Amino acid sequence: MTLAAESCHVVTFPSPLGWMAIAGRGELLCQLTLGHASEAAALKSLDREFRRHAGQQPRWIVALMQRLQAYAAGNRDDFRDVAIDLGAASPFRRTVLQCCRRIPYGRTVSYAELAARAGTPAAARAVGNCMAGNRIPLVIPCHRVVRSDGGLGNYSAAGGIQTKRRLLDMELSELS
Repeated sequence: MTLAAESCHVVTFPSPLGWMAIAGRGELLCQLTLGHASEAAALKSLDREFRRHAGQQPRWIVALMQRLQAYAAGNRDDFRDVAIDLGAASPFRRTVLQCCRRIPYGRTVSYAELAARAGTPAAARAVGNCMAGNRIPLVIPCHRVVRSDGGLGNYSAAGGIQTKRRLLDMELSELS
């Protein structure tokens, strides 16, 4: 899919969680990456269609960047008000991601519990696949979804499971 240049926006920025990149179309967040060692790595992690639009920063994306930097520094934010674009996600994936978005800051749910909340209690593995393909981490807080046995499960952002542990530890310490 080719994106119209005038509608795409990309910004990269440093944070306590490493370099992040935000990509949007119009006023909708389309992709967010985090935990990168450099600005170049953050930009490279975005879908190719977005990379050529680096530096275009409308007001909403600058405001989101500031919120993400504050979150990465330990400030509480649930990002529920951020408008997102789920693209061509299937109805199942949309439902799972919307249910994930409602997980409160500092709380976790299991993949099985999220599957049940999404109306498909036998689909824990499919929920795991949705979390692994989440293109908007933090805004859709897939780091808050863990295994039923209490293990963290996986995390597809840069840094993997260490990043997931760091995010959960940060949120839990903020609540203490």
